Amino acid sequence: MLIRSLALLLFSLAAWSAPTRALTIYTEDWPPITFQRNGVADGMAVEVVREIQERIRDNSPIEVVPWARGYKELLTNPEVMLFTVGRSEAREKQMTLLGPIAISQTVLLARKGEAKKLLALGAGIYQRPVGAYRGSIFADAASAAGFVEVDLAPTPQVTAQKLLLGRYDMWVEGGFVVSSVLKDIRQPSDTVEVVRVLESLELYLAFSRGTPADEVKRWQDGFAAIKKDGSFKRIYNKWLPRDAAPADVRLIGLPPGTAKTAG
Repeated sequence: MLIRSLALLLFSLAAWSAPTRALTIYTEDWPPITFQRNGVADGMAVEVVREIQERIRDNSPIEVVPWARGYKELLTNPEVMLFTVGRSEAREKQMTLLGPIAISQTVLLARKGEAKKLLALGAGIYQRPVGAYRGSIFADAASAAGFVEVDLAPTPQVTAQKLLLGRYDMWVEGGFVVSSVLKDIRQPSDTVEVVRVLESLELYLAFSRGTPADEVKRWQDGFAAIKKDGSFKRIYNKWLPRDAAPADVRLIGLPPGTAKTAG
């Protein structure tokens, strides 16, 4: 009996200490926040997620996929986490959001030297074509601002290329990533200029419907821990030294564990 009890105790300790894999985790190629380097996920938000994983002993791999695929998985399957996701009223009804990871500016960009001409159009600017990447909150922001013709491309890099080729007059994107996107397509950062800032955008970790409430709570506790001990600020300042790291921790949107209903 004693041997059996000891065996059960050792098994329980091993089960408690072993890292768990609980979620399918996706991110996108959106440097410097998230991207892939030599086949491995990297970036500011990736480092934050891995720091949380270390605290909660989670070994779920992070897969870099096209945004449209990751977003579809988030909306259709349980136990999926996608980052980073811009907060919006519509998304709060579709997913659970934990953050903020960062606060970005959604900017309207034009080719260098053309912003003044576009602003001179007044209300007519909204009749000019703009570009954004498919499924992004930046495409939503362009429509919400009143632009009637929004061209959708598969990635920010393709969107930037199409702007510079004259396929449309303006590009809507997160201010954090503009320089990195232009670098990716071998263009200098001053090849575009800001026409105006459309909105301030909070970025979050997003959990799909059907993700257990206790699993989301683990991530919330881990996130709170790295914000409290300064690890989050250290990572943030490493990647975004000119910006202030958001200090608060919020869990908003769809209640954790909510099941996806038919239809």
